[in-house]
Amino acid sequence: MKQTTITLNNGTIIPQFGLGVYMIQGDEATEKACTEALKLGYRHIDTAHAYQNERGVGAAVKKSGISREEIWITSKLWPSEYGQGKTMAGIDKMLQRLDTEYIDLLLLHQQFGDYLGAWKDMEKAVQAGKVKAIGISNFESERLEEVLSAAVIKPAVLQVECHPYYQQEALKKRIAAYGTKIESWYPLGHADRELLNEPLFCELAKKYGKSNAQIILRWHIQMGNIVFPKSTNPKHLAENIDIFDFALTEAEMHAIQTLDKGIRFFTMTLADQEAHLGNFKPAD
Repeated sequence: MKQTTITLNNGTIIPQFGLGVYMIQGDEATEKACTEALKLGYRHIDTAHAYQNERGVGAAVKKSGISREEIWITSKLWPSEYGQGKTMAGIDKMLQRLDTEYIDLLLLHQQFGDYLGAWKDMEKAVQAGKVKAIGISNFESERLEEVLSAAVIKPAVLQVECHPYYQQEALKKRIAAYGTKIESWYPLGHADRELLNEPLFCELAKKYGKSNAQIILRWHIQMGNIVFPKSTNPKHLAENIDIFDFALTEAEMHAIQTLDKGIRFFTMTLADQEAHLGNFKPAD
């Protein structure tokens, strides 16, 4: 099974498809899911300090028998770790939790706190060889342009909610000049039934002998989005990655693009997010 890759703005090649481990509870369950995914051919795992399961990811990678260079690990710093000096210490702790010598992609998880100070330390971490590529997550306000303007190393990716009902075309235009790629969370619209059961997806699923979810994931791949659906179910893990043996036509891709309704499934305001997230500090 030949999977697709994307070349980031620093020349690094990232597997376009992977496993997200958000909301997988604990290291043991995470290690189990990652181990199964790696056996199935997954080579990209997306985690975060806030998920509290980085050790499980690291353990699965270590025990897999697969060369470290073949597996892409993404993790994210929490705002409590932002700031010059503070961020570098956070990166060193992250390396210890993941039990790895380097992180393939490191993101700022949220657009709050001293994110500019954090970015300077992330740039130093790239220069030191601790991190291969850096990017941002959930920066969609004017703070996105603030980071883009201040950054010496421009963000390689921007991770945001993205799916057929919220395709992020305006955001893509804002970052196009920097070569920044979109990574999608909620790639299946948080399993929204209306989205999953769109008549168009039912029609295409029947045509290609695939599930509606596989049609959506294939759309992401052909749109150039980096995607990592979460699952702990071996059947679903196998199904999610089984999207590289067919391709949607140009007309079908266009038809899916017309489904964009500007509907988000994460609706918390920026102020509410800042108040809510400020009360959480992940343990080391």
